Amino acid sequence: MGQFSLSDAIQQFLDQSRIKGDIQAMQIEEIWEQIMGKTIARYTEKLQIIGDKLIITTSVAPLKSELLYQKEKIRSRVNEAFGKKIIEEVIVR
Repeated sequence: MGQFSLSDAIQQFLDQSRIKGDIQAMQIEEIWEQIMGKTIARYTEKLQIIGDKLIITTSVAPLKSELLYQKEKIRSRVNEAFGKKIIEEVIVR
């Protein structure tokens, strides 16, 4: 039987768990202002990760338009912040 560090065991559990997206969404929420700026962070209502999709919810129409325009930039910045490719698609609602 191989030996794992606690960190490796937790990471392996998260990789196979349904809560992985929720934990990643919480991590993104913590750095969202750094990634996108104060104004966008202030008017972003909810961030979710389902599979490899980042879902951004806002009810501010001009912000929604701006986020739709910046989808590729958002994907790139989030993946860069995590140091690995976790987001394939950005959905704005």
